[in-house]
Amino acid sequence: MKEETLLEVDDLHLSFGTYGGEVQAIRGVNLSLQKGEILGLVGESGSGKSTLAKAMIGLLSKKNTRIKKGRIQYKGLDLVGAKERVLRSVRGRGISMIFQDPMTSLNPTMTVGKQIMEAVRTHRKLPNHEAKAQVLQLLQRVGIEDADLRMKQYPHQFSGGMRQRVMIAIALACEPDILLADEPTTALDVTVQAQIIELLKDIQKENGMSIIFISHDLGVIANVADRVAVMYAGKIVEIGTSTEIFYHSKHPYTWGLLSATPSLETSGDELYTIPGAPPNLQLPIQGDAFAPRNNYAMKIDQLKQPPMFRVSDTHFAATWLLHPKAPSVEVPMEIRRRGQQDDSEPFVENKEHKKIKHTDKIMLEVNHLKKYFSNGNSQLRAVDDLSLKLHRGETFGLVGESGCGKSTLGRTIMGIYRASGGSIQLEDQSFSDPHGKRMRRAFYQKVQMIFQDPYSSLDPHLMIGQIVAEGIVLNGLAKNKKDLEKQVAELLTTVGLDPNFAQRYPYELSGGQRQRVGIARALAVHPKLIIADEPISALDVSIQAQIVNLLKRLQKERGLTLLFIAHDLSMVKYISDRIGVMHAGKIVELAQADDLYHCPLHPYTAALLSAIPQADPLREQHKKRLIFQQDQQKAEEAAKKRLRQIVPGHFVSCDESEVSVLKEKYKRLTKAGRLS
Repeated sequence: MKEETLLEVDDLHLSFGTYGGEVQAIRGVNLSLQKGEILGLVGESGSGKSTLAKAMIGLLSKKNTRIKKGRIQYKGLDLVGAKERVLRSVRGRGISMIFQDPMTSLNPTMTVGKQIMEAVRTHRKLPNHEAKAQVLQLLQRVGIEDADLRMKQYPHQFSGGMRQRVMIAIALACEPDILLADEPTTALDVTVQAQIIELLKDIQKENGMSIIFISHDLGVIANVADRVAVMYAGKIVEIGTSTEIFYHSKHPYTWGLLSATPSLETSGDELYTIPGAPPNLQLPIQGDAFAPRNNYAMKIDQLKQPPMFRVSDTHFAATWLLHPKAPSVEVPMEIRRRGQQDDSEPFVENKEHKKIKHTDKIMLEVNHLKKYFSNGNSQLRAVDDLSLKLHRGETFGLVGESGCGKSTLGRTIMGIYRASGGSIQLEDQSFSDPHGKRMRRAFYQKVQMIFQDPYSSLDPHLMIGQIVAEGIVLNGLAKNKKDLEKQVAELLTTVGLDPNFAQRYPYELSGGQRQRVGIARALAVHPKLIIADEPISALDVSIQAQIVNLLKRLQKERGLTLLFIAHDLSMVKYISDRIGVMHAGKIVELAQADDLYHCPLHPYTAALLSAIPQADPLREQHKKRLIFQQDQQKAEEAAKKRLRQIVPGHFVSCDESEVSVLKEKYKRLTKAGRLS
């Protein structure tokens, strides 16, 4: 039976007018979407993914957007140059869109019920009582309980995951043929992300809707997509079925993206990184845009843009490596072994890689630390009687869902928040309340922090050199101006930046470069402990790998102790010696990295691990997700439990009576071949 094509993009060329010149954002895209399929769209930031999606629905500003060539056809109707009246009729009923950040997409002054009803009544002329019934049905359909109560509430009264469910309800209100999902799970926790993905897949199966799912997370794409298109510098460079792209990809850029994505089995000294940076699309591109970053580039790559070569009826790639006269190249090991690993095989721990390199000396000791926030008549126990020891030279990973208290713990240790109780000891000196001027200065020389958002944490009015120099000046660590400039230049070089960047401002740098500046600033005062609070979550996968490699190198060279806070569990496992899992202000499980990931004993840890998306379609297809649920009574009981050692180095929050049961569970998992 012939497939029905709902959407077709034909040789689309699109540019933006900017003060710096014309940006060639889309450079000849050809793409089709079939009825009932999910098409994944991947690529680094700036590759054109979101621009392409917005062009499909006519959401780009007409003031500075110019479609120079090509067509976008929805059911035979050309949307390029169509009147606003025509585009409005297509939006909603034909094509709907959900965005990355639901908080900025929803109107904060309207109840969610009114916002959904507005979408229903705009495209479906229903009377009030029918529209209200439709709103209730939609809220229930997207998994929001107590829909009649929740529809009267405002966006700020919903969690991030629930707000995204509301956005999905609005998008589904008109029963569209096509849903454009632009990074819909990027801002969500791994467990909430898994719920949203399952919801979209269930809805797609129910009504046969087509979805274009945009993401930089290859694990998510492996879970949802039937076909995958890889974008680079405004072009699709490879497209094929999910199996073809993940197991038999042909383009070096696709190889780079896959190799830079760590799995739970990833080990070794360094993650793979794609060299260089994407091209400036304001400048003319000669040859293949990826050539300057391509380790396999030939002379022809510098001169001529490759056509789309046919690999199979469904698989095409724009690389000269597929030309009949091209030399054969060895596909990277990471790509060759994809799909060959069997979950039933025993896991063999890489002892060399995961051997803890820290000393027995304690760098940081936190005892019974508390941080409570007043919330009207109640108290939020963000950090609740938590104790922790970090050894000198180790990387301690801290994971958990949003709201578990991990960032609050980091900020309380740092002195940004005043502790409600407990003590903080750094080496042999107590800093329970480092708020006195002299004590604070001494503390900050030993402890520094790297923040999640490298843009908002850098003063936009200061040049990079001034930002890096600030700590040196405050602590009197430079003899004179010449010495200061020398130290700044050395720090920038250390983090992989040109010393000339000292004369630039933050807005002139990319996200990865800004994060390197944040690291240079932290290193400026020669700290012994660095608290890295979600330092890579705002970055592309290839840039994430660069930053993690940099942190590992600096730790080795300088003997740093690192508290690495993140929600990317694969990356945490790769970088960490030990890992603590936080839930409701407490650490509920603590163990060496491999031990924790291959033998989780707490149900919350097991649920987190089961939700990790892996860039492997077969594993995503067969994995079973565990759900962690806790009612009020169980939560109160859990709060009274404390960490107990089950086997050497592996601690779980439990009662004394549960220890023997957990020891047996550990033995069963070991015997089953989950550990070497």
